[in-house]
Amino acid sequence: MLFDRLKRFAIVLEGAERGAPAAFSPGQAVAGRVLLELAAAARLGALRLRAGGAARVHWTESRSAGSSTAYTQSYSDQVEFLSHRDTLLAPPDNGEVTVLQAGRHEFPFTFQLPETLATSFEGKHGSVRYWVKAKLHRPWSTVKKVKKEFTVIEPIDINTPALLAPQAGAKEKLARAWYCNRGQVSVTAKIDRKGYTPGEVIPIFAEIDNCTSRAVVPKAAIIQTQTFIARGTKKQKKSVVTSIVGDSIAAGKREVWHGRALKIPPVGPSILQCRIIQVEYSLKVCVDIPGTSKLLLELPLVIGTIPLHPFGSRTSSVSSQYSINLDWLSTIPEQPEAPPEYSSVVSSPEAEQSLAPPCRSELGGVLEGPFFAYIQEFRFRPPPLYSEIDPNPPSDNIRPRCMTC
Repeated sequence: MLFDRLKRFAIVLEGAERGAPAAFSPGQAVAGRVLLELAAAARLGALRLRAGGAARVHWTESRSAGSSTAYTQSYSDQVEFLSHRDTLLAPPDNGEVTVLQAGRHEFPFTFQLPETLATSFEGKHGSVRYWVKAKLHRPWSTVKKVKKEFTVIEPIDINTPALLAPQAGAKEKLARAWYCNRGQVSVTAKIDRKGYTPGEVIPIFAEIDNCTSRAVVPKAAIIQTQTFIARGTKKQKKSVVTSIVGDSIAAGKREVWHGRALKIPPVGPSILQCRIIQVEYSLKVCVDIPGTSKLLLELPLVIGTIPLHPFGSRTSSVSSQYSINLDWLSTIPEQPEAPPEYSSVVSSPEAEQSLAPPCRSELGGVLEGPFFAYIQEFRFRPPPLYSEIDPNPPSDNIRPRCMTC
């Protein structure tokens, strides 16, 4: 039997560290070899290779059809990104079989990735995966298969005008309890830009006015929203990536954040161009108000892969000059602390519209999976030079202090 003589059958991709999947960006050439080690001579039919990549979503929902009946509705869809086939060892034209002698045999291969690919991703209701499969055929015997997965990182350059634009917003809420007005709470927040990379610190500039009769607590968090689309229906999962809690603000007082730091932990980049899977991020500044729902202000974020170039222009893209750096994929970070519950940083109405808040055991999965083991060796910018001019002047839309403050 062939498989009694087969000592090793494996796929090796160039550029892969030992024990870690290889990583590529769209448009790159993927090269590797199929290793075949035989203990004795064997007759083979063919050795075929297939590379593939696809996004898949699937979930089920139970629906009531009456007081005592129910049925389950399934939703699924698939988008294929990559399909490549090759024959590494073909049988002779005369119909005979190929005889390989004992020892080690290598069969090299290479193929080109398309220019447009979605980033590898593992989610609760879907995934984006890429792989290489090899099949070893022998007459009158079962087919031997081996599979090797690899990671694709779609480059997202934050050095673009859209992602370098500042983000700001303001909201207010009237605190009510037992149909009595207890005053108003307002929040104004601003961040320097929309695009960031993992490891960077987001400086939050915010002003919270507490015109109520009770103390309130401000918070800020980065929220990841996974959206799965199938048959015109959407399914979402929201998770807290990281958060900070501010000091309690007494009744009739104002709190100002002068660049309160919120560090981005190891997370996957945004996925915005896939038809059935999207991964989006947002910065949410909320205020816990006793006796009523939270005041929530949301600012959009994009998590990229190409960090900010300190010498580049803030009004033009430098993506054509700098390509994605994949050297950091060999660095495996320490496991971060579990983030807080999603319900602790969102308002009650929004929590009811989304999925049930994840428990602590589920939150750990946000930073797990094949992709989340990779994170860039972060490069921080040097501190700014001293200047007499305030680099962050107060915004004109900041609300004036209330009369009771």
